[in-house]
Amino acid sequence: MSFYTSLNGMKNAQTSLGVISHNIANSETYGFKRSRTEFSEIVAGSALTNPRMIQGIGASVESITQNFALGPVEQTGSALDLAITGDGFFTTRSATDGSTLYTRAGSFTLNGNGNIVSNSGNRLQLFPVDANGQVTGNTLADANLPPQNAAGSEFVGVTIDDVGVVSASYADGSVEPVGAVALATFIAPTGLKKVGDANWEGTGLSGQAAYGSPGTGAYGSLLSGALERSNVDIAEELVGLITAQRNFQANAKAIDTATQISQTVINLRT
Repeated sequence: MSFYTSLNGMKNAQTSLGVISHNIANSETYGFKRSRTEFSEIVAGSALTNPRMIQGIGASVESITQNFALGPVEQTGSALDLAITGDGFFTTRSATDGSTLYTRAGSFTLNGNGNIVSNSGNRLQLFPVDANGQVTGNTLADANLPPQNAAGSEFVGVTIDDVGVVSASYADGSVEPVGAVALATFIAPTGLKKVGDANWEGTGLSGQAAYGSPGTGAYGSLLSGALERSNVDIAEELVGLITAQRNFQANAKAIDTATQISQTVINLRT
């Protein structure tokens, strides 16, 4: 029994090592959120078992939990680099299948069609606004900057203010609001599903997305010209790496000891 208990412990330590290694590998990934491995005890017993005789038979991986604490904010000076100071997520539309994705990585650029897109090519979603930049509805649409205004002047630049209003500037000096950045929050963000490239999608565990504008509620304000870095603490991860490694080695030693004891018993019987 001790052999299988320790073997299970080695598998758990390997899982923990994998999670920590993934955190360290993404320590420089913008918008990345670190994870931790949580374990639960396994015992052998039933309703009729004497409580004083219940034996533990190891542990299992209960969950790999994401930590959505805010990461350090880095100033970049680029108008399309955005950081959120609260719990909100940028809402994007997948470039591959059109699904709705959520991210904290605010490194956006303009593509050839005038869309504001993430590094993955996903299109940023905006609320509609009037000529004064006031939100007029909750229907989301792709962030698209017209190459010319109604007067025929060429597009020259874009700005995004702290409440998320995206404005296009034109050669004649005019500035026209085109939409407001839509942020999303979740009642249980740890239930979001990772899909890669610092993107998540909603699940039944996370609950439905609640959409709102920057600067309201728990969504947080928007910082233009800044990016949120990974919330991975390298020193903490290295300590965890050493602990997981020692855990693995200790379980390996326990297996070796159990094997020696079993062999001794077999030799005595023969």
